[in-house]
Amino acid sequence: MITISKAQLDELTLELQDDNRVKVAGVDLDGILRGKIMAKSKFLSILESGFGFCSVVFGWDMHDKTYEEELSVSNAANGYRDIIAIPDLSTFRRIPWENKIPFFLLSFYDPETRQPLAVCPRGLLKRVTDELASLGWEAMCGAEFEFFNFKETPDTLAAKGHTNPEALTPGMFGYSLLRPALHQDYFYDIFDQCTSFGVNIESFHTETGPGVYEAALAYDSATKMADMANLFKLSVKQLGLQRGIMPTFMAKPYGDQPGCSGHLHFSIRDIATKANLFAASSSGNTTNADQQDQEDWESTVEGVKHMSPLMKHFVAGLLTALPSIMCILAPNINSYKRLVENYWAPVTISWGIESRVSAIRVIGPPICDPKGTRLEMRVGGADINAHLAIAACIASGLYGIKKKLAIPVAPTTIELEEQIASGKAEFRAERLPKSLKDSALKMLKKGSVAREVLGDAFVEHYAATRLNEYRLWETAVTSWETKRYFELV
Repeated sequence: MITISKAQLDELTLELQDDNRVKVAGVDLDGILRGKIMAKSKFLSILESGFGFCSVVFGWDMHDKTYEEELSVSNAANGYRDIIAIPDLSTFRRIPWENKIPFFLLSFYDPETRQPLAVCPRGLLKRVTDELASLGWEAMCGAEFEFFNFKETPDTLAAKGHTNPEALTPGMFGYSLLRPALHQDYFYDIFDQCTSFGVNIESFHTETGPGVYEAALAYDSATKMADMANLFKLSVKQLGLQRGIMPTFMAKPYGDQPGCSGHLHFSIRDIATKANLFAASSSGNTTNADQQDQEDWESTVEGVKHMSPLMKHFVAGLLTALPSIMCILAPNINSYKRLVENYWAPVTISWGIESRVSAIRVIGPPICDPKGTRLEMRVGGADINAHLAIAACIASGLYGIKKKLAIPVAPTTIELEEQIASGKAEFRAERLPKSLKDSALKMLKKGSVAREVLGDAFVEHYAATRLNEYRLWETAVTSWETKRYFELV
């Protein structure tokens, strides 16, 4: 489990000497923080052994309704027993807008084995990053979130039946210097308060759409990025509630507007030297065997030469695994409304150099310095659970590295993008799953890459939660249906 040295305990006790309470929270499968406030004395007493936390947070959906199918971690048969929650002291920060109350993230453990719980998002990511570390590597990540903002509160939106919310600002005005002035305190508070909260924003601007903002979080290690991504969403929501503003990280709030992306950036670096192993100069030249197996595009498409062999294997693993991890990158019913043609969202198993219509965009020289070489996973929406999405992408890329996979499809080129934009060509790559049900079934398939890289225990539980969500959707009667059929059928 966890061992705390006397020096660590003394340091923490000194840090908390003027506090009488501490806030703690863990991440559930929907990326929602579930937590509580604890007395400081209680908190200090459970640093090593942890404390009981009701397992129902892994046995119900985001609206606290238990899953129809009884799942192994938490169910009526085991009485929704407690699991063990242990605070991660490295996540300590203070919440500036809550009177600087101390805050710690939790990780969940099995009460019998005392091993990380198979379905704990932070635990899953730790398992993946630990495997990388055993090779002398670490994953570096970035995250970008687009989100709509509305002049609403939970009460006003409920009174409207969650329809026709009033946008915070009008019109389509990406990168505007005018629109943020309409709610300047909110806009700047997001940046400043997040920084004070240890959630580092690299850039922040309006995006195309009524009331849309986009934030890029500063590049960091995989675990820190996942934590920051999750806490960023919480921060924005809390800061908005204080002002009668509701942000949403739904993937597609409007049917006739572009959706909200949750793009993730990845690179692998050597722990000892800090060298970026995705840069061609960092991994040496290709071997004779690599050169013999090269596709024509490896020498003809500009930019491919800047990819190291390790990066190519990572991309290959991610593309190979993509269908089976799709329900992590697109975890909700609404996620698939964003992934449609002609809305700048990828719909195929594809990649390209600086290609914004592909699932994976490779970024390297001359757009950036070689040390900035990285890939961008563009499939995910703003509704992703960052811990699961980052874990799944890294695990899939590592799968490609270990198996020395070759990239299975040619890159999307600028010429092809122009032909697609003009209607003269269309993608011929394999289509990504079109629904949450299809994605979950691909994950569950015997021998899926997801099973190999994430483990059967996680896959069985997580995919079942997605199928539960799909069943709820199947039986729901929507406003679209009543508007279309009520009078005329």
